[in-house]
Amino acid sequence: MWTWFKDLIFAIIEWFYSFTGDWGMAIILITLLIRILLYPITRKQFHSSYKMQKMQPRLNEIKEKYADDKQRLQEEQMKLYAEAKFNPLSGCLPMLLQMPIFIALYQVLLELQQRAGEGAAVTFYGLIPDLTVGPRNVFSFTPEGMLAVVPYLILVVLFGVSMLIPLIINKTRERQQLIMTGVMALMMIWFGWMAPAGVLLYWDVSSLIGVGQQVASRKLLERKDALEEEVEIKPVKVEVDRKERKNRPKKTK
Repeated sequence: MWTWFKDLIFAIIEWFYSFTGDWGMAIILITLLIRILLYPITRKQFHSSYKMQKMQPRLNEIKEKYADDKQRLQEEQMKLYAEAKFNPLSGCLPMLLQMPIFIALYQVLLELQQRAGEGAAVTFYGLIPDLTVGPRNVFSFTPEGMLAVVPYLILVVLFGVSMLIPLIINKTRERQQLIMTGVMALMMIWFGWMAPAGVLLYWDVSSLIGVGQQVASRKLLERKDALEEEVEIKPVKVEVDRKERKNRPKKTK
């Protein structure tokens, strides 16, 4: 079943290659296709992240107030989640559903040279001469090696920076989360140094598309919240029909 799934993914990549004539562009197109198909799932993940960010100030207050009482802290957090109709695990489920597709695509890209055929030029319009090798395979302490690794290094840097972009979008200021994400970004750069360029190209394009989707979703949610607040704050005008006051007839003596 897993082999069949991988063969299907490669068949789609090969189909894109058949009319683009470039394996790098075929990778970009299948990445775009997967992102579009998975958007209904990732949309829920974006909404969950947005809700969590809105609740963060109140969560921080609860943490400070009940710092010495762990049980009460958990109770108050769960109460806040219930009031906001928020499930902390709702952001994890979409990610888990995407994993099989991403793993299969990753394995296909690792096998790309073998699947494309020995001697096939697996390039990205000449900008990246070989998508089946990583930066460490290209780099050497010679002028030629240092020059050849530049396009691969660009992919590696984007690979690491993609971990930081969500923090910038969400305006995260929590020190612990910033440190964890920074460490994760360094690990990604280390992994990217060894990964084939085809995998890096896929991940960079996927991250950029994901950022675009996240920004668009955030704008829509902010606009929705603004409209709801406007409706709540806007005073209700009540029209009162006032009857004309008639002059009473004066009594004559």
